[in-house]
Amino acid sequence: MSAAARAPRAARARARVGPLVATHDPARVLDVDALLDDRSRSIIVCCGSGGVGKTTTSAALALRAAERGRKVVVLTIDPARRLAQSMGIEALDNTPRPVPDIDTTAGGSLDAMMLDMKRTFDEVVQGQASPEKAAQILANPFYVAVSSSFAGTQEYMAMEKLGQLDAEARRTGAHDLIVVDTPPSRSALDFLDAPERLSSFLDGKFMRLLLAPARGPARLMTAGFGLVTNAVTKIIGAQVLQDMKAFVAAFDTLFGGFRARAQRTFELLQDRRTAFLVVAAPEPDALREAAYFVERLRSEDMPLAGLVVNRASNAPAEGLTTHAALAALERVRASDEPSADEELAAGLLRLHADRLTLVERERALTGRFGASHPDVPTAVLPALSTDVHDLDGLRRIGDLLAAQTSAQTSAQTSAQTSAQG
Repeated sequence: MSAAARAPRAARARARVGPLVATHDPARVLDVDALLDDRSRSIIVCCGSGGVGKTTTSAALALRAAERGRKVVVLTIDPARRLAQSMGIEALDNTPRPVPDIDTTAGGSLDAMMLDMKRTFDEVVQGQASPEKAAQILANPFYVAVSSSFAGTQEYMAMEKLGQLDAEARRTGAHDLIVVDTPPSRSALDFLDAPERLSSFLDGKFMRLLLAPARGPARLMTAGFGLVTNAVTKIIGAQVLQDMKAFVAAFDTLFGGFRARAQRTFELLQDRRTAFLVVAAPEPDALREAAYFVERLRSEDMPLAGLVVNRASNAPAEGLTTHAALAALERVRASDEPSADEELAAGLLRLHADRLTLVERERALTGRFGASHPDVPTAVLPALSTDVHDLDGLRRIGDLLAAQTSAQTSAQTSAQTSAQG
């Protein structure tokens, strides 16, 4: 690693001051509108562990960008299909569909689509092989299994579809911003590793061994190969082995293509036109995964735009502190025969104290992340009272994300005014 590359990492390491001085307010607030309005950014990738709200966040960002004048397409890989429902589309497929009822006065547009994993894999095969060989591959039972359920295929095809959308956008100008909702993987890092994992599988030693009969009679007659095939036949069956051998023989001409496409996908993710947004919940595991993801993105030299902490608990409007609520609760409980009103008051005080404790815990966790990563712009999105199921709900999320920059500016202005006074 060069000295120039080590210097920024060393500076970041020195900036980490530990959890003991953590505060809730992030050192840098994520300016969502500045990110969406930046025309040099043509790809925003929303990533994070499962169940943290990546789909809703990506849809809200896409809608806000479109209503601010960008020509947007949002790609989701969420199997629950909540994106289609919230955007008023009955069904999404592998083709971008226009989202109705958005505000187009700024000149923007919004299309939405859902990844069809097998169809995308079929398109790759059809685009790289001759019609005859493509038909042979698509009809192979082993290919059907690999393209539908092989570990990593969904993540690889999500990145493949991203590459297709980017090439189409640059060629036709139909879109100037692509928002990607990454797969709900067991690990948030799976989609970064998937291209290499899949291409390594297709180019692995066992697959090459299966290809040996197609490479000459000398290799076909080796005793070692015969022993291997006999052993494998006993394990998986003769027909499955024949399907695998036929698949590898037909797919051989595409091995190099998959390697090249995986490399191009990785380079696209590293391009300065791409911005990564890490989405997390205010929970230890989710923020730990987010911190790991931030470090991984940096190690791979991928452009990180910031962190969105989703569904943070709202503090009660009353000014009663946790200590005061618990003290009042103890006084009520000390009564020998509490009345019905006192029992109700005790319950409300307990709820109030529990809510404040939860809010303080989440703030401490978020502050701890900020103390460890002070250079990562952060937005804390409060939990809504209802699920997001329409465009108005998505607009509200976009407004809440954007309002944080205004709130920080107002707070800084007030602080400066007080200091001058």
